[in-house]
Amino acid sequence: MKRFFYILIFLPLFSLQAQKNIYESEKFKTLSEDHKVLAILPFFTNLELKEEVNESDLGKLEEREGYAVQDALETYFGRGKKRKKFSVDFQNTDNTNAILAQMNITYKNIDTYTIKQLSEILEVDGIVSGNMDLNILLSEGVPSNFSFMDYILGDANYGRIGIKVSDGATGKLLWKYEKEINKKSGRNTTDLIESMMKKATRKFPYDKER
Repeated sequence: MKRFFYILIFLPLFSLQAQKNIYESEKFKTLSEDHKVLAILPFFTNLELKEEVNESDLGKLEEREGYAVQDALETYFGRGKKRKKFSVDFQNTDNTNAILAQMNITYKNIDTYTIKQLSEILEVDGIVSGNMDLNILLSEGVPSNFSFMDYILGDANYGRIGIKVSDGATGKLLWKYEKEINKKSGRNTTDLIESMMKKATRKFPYDKER
């Protein structure tokens, strides 16, 4: 009975926290009414690993993690599209990356371009992008040696991820979702994206079922 009482107390708090992590622009419907195709960009990644890694190798690892999220999002949205769940299509990421490469836009300099510029170059209506702060290589999977003491010592947290959707014509932010990455987030990047997008169910603005 006591356990049930605690659940009743904390459940609204968890729900409120989840809502705070999701932002949707009041102008979403107006700005997105003609959206047909979105492009998914590799995510900006900041790694703070416990192991000593030289700057060059660290940059390569950050880039790898960023592309891993791009791949995982394409997989997630692709499954949804097959079920006709989303009202927009998502540009094939191989095509996205090829077009960017042709324009000499790389992972290292893509942040010097605006959303409007990237949307025009990719010929899409909007951009899905984001960033991650990690203290592990999520693409390789979370550590298996884990105990209750990790929660107490703070080692249960692996970082944070933010996903956002921006309007291509105006560059304005339309939607954003932020989430802490921990042991329960999933075993790897694909699991993380699957888990966090499921928790945003009926909140993702292009979801027909919301």
